[in-house]
Amino acid sequence: MRYRYMEYGIDPDLVHAVKQRLKDPVLRERVKNMLQGVTKEHLQHPATIRQLIAAISNVLGITVSEQQAANITRFVIAQKIDPNNMLHLMKLWGMFR
Repeated sequence: MRYRYMEYGIDPDLVHAVKQRLKDPVLRERVKNMLQGVTKEHLQHPATIRQLIAAISNVLGITVSEQQAANITRFVIAQKIDPNNMLHLMKLWGMFR
């Protein structure tokens, strides 16, 4: 099965590892709290996205290579995600289920 994030060179094993770690309610809450207040504008700024990737990967205890961080950054910018738009969040959820 091919997911849209794979078109950006994001490693499916990395996505799987993140999904597994987020099953832990404590880690999930920590990540949710970190994302509190993030806006659409934040998610269009590469430096902000890189900071979020670094912080979240640190909390989850997952190593993200520079290349993977660049791929994730390109993906997030291309999606034009608005975290306050429920339709956008549902679309993302469907992508990573």
